[in-house]
Amino acid sequence: MTPQSPFTVVAQVAQGREASLRQMLERMNRQSGMADPENALLPFALFERLHFARFALLPDTTMADLEAFGLPRPAVPPLYLAFVGECDGPAREQLEEFAQKAGSGLRRIFAHCAGFDGGSTARLVAWMKAHDLPVGANYVNRIGRTVRQVHEESALQKLLSESAPRGVALDPRAVRRQLLAHVKAERAAGRLTLTPPESTPSDWRLRNGLHLIGVPLLALLLLPIWIVLLPVGIVLLRRQEKRDPAFHPRPDAADVQAMQRLEDHDLSNSFTALGPVKPGWLRRALVRLVLLAIDYACRHVFGKGHLARIQTIHFARWVFMDDRRRVLFCSNYDGSHESYMDDFVNKAAWGLNLVFSNGFGWPRTDWLIKGGARHELPFKHYQRRHQLPTQVWYKAYPGLTLSDLERNRRIREGVEAGEMNEQQALAWLRLL
Repeated sequence: MTPQSPFTVVAQVAQGREASLRQMLERMNRQSGMADPENALLPFALFERLHFARFALLPDTTMADLEAFGLPRPAVPPLYLAFVGECDGPAREQLEEFAQKAGSGLRRIFAHCAGFDGGSTARLVAWMKAHDLPVGANYVNRIGRTVRQVHEESALQKLLSESAPRGVALDPRAVRRQLLAHVKAERAAGRLTLTPPESTPSDWRLRNGLHLIGVPLLALLLLPIWIVLLPVGIVLLRRQEKRDPAFHPRPDAADVQAMQRLEDHDLSNSFTALGPVKPGWLRRALVRLVLLAIDYACRHVFGKGHLARIQTIHFARWVFMDDRRRVLFCSNYDGSHESYMDDFVNKAAWGLNLVFSNGFGWPRTDWLIKGGARHELPFKHYQRRHQLPTQVWYKAYPGLTLSDLERNRRIREGVEAGEMNEQQALAWLRLL
């Protein structure tokens, strides 16, 4: 199994370079917000391990909300450039491959960033790694599913769908044997490839095992401290919940329309949002603790096709910025923006509240998990106000949803399985 990794290269945009950078990013697109896979600066299609990638400008759009309530506004850079993506294998190897194959284009992009110094390939790699922010929590829909696997299984599904005979009176087992023979012939002729999964890297397996055992073990060792601190923390949290400002005005219609012009060009979409953490040590400590718990669950519970009850998210990550004063959230999801938000409201509102209720202005919660995102209209106003346009977005398998990927995975399992009974063969044929 090849695990997936995120990279989150974030750097401050140099003063006076924003307009030029926006024009350059726009030239990378085939249509509004959607990358041309063969663009001259960073031809994403060259990189066979790359699932998704984006360039997004991150302006300071909501820090002023603090001033509306007489709170100090932390000084943060006015504009960042974020280069974000997900790949198969270690992210550092993906960054090295970017520099080797598209170093010239990346230098032209990052030359708009303050203090950029990446004249050689080695220095470009070092600069990107130095600006690759650690991820507070990372979600992968199905850990181990590679880009190669997605493409090969999609080709398999297409081949079988086009070759399957039609007729209600056909023997399912005979039809399956016929199709398997056809697959075998196509593979022998080199027209179809089904690459066996690679062995899981031993260092990743070791780290993952230590994380699986170490985190709960550490929590157990700290149990006496938790017993003492928890009642105090609950009282302080409840007191803050009652006083925290809820600030979720209706977003500007023009801003929403501009965002909508970037959406629904594919069956999947991107989501980029940035916002300040509520002031005070309690919220900053709590959001860090919650993200540790979410990251643990994503690594060991939710990496098999779902995040809680939501099955439409390919990848997601939460990243601390500006000394944990702000949190960046990025995701890639199937369906429309409205259906994405409805999924959260109806299926995982409590989970959203756990982390995002620590964001300034979030709809009021009770006991951390109640209320909040359950207040549908305030929640939708809040998330739209904090959402930022994704200037360039790339998907390695356009037109395919997670439902397609799961179906294709099951089809391949059926190809590689042994003899089936009639019911099993019929169920497999229905996948085609």
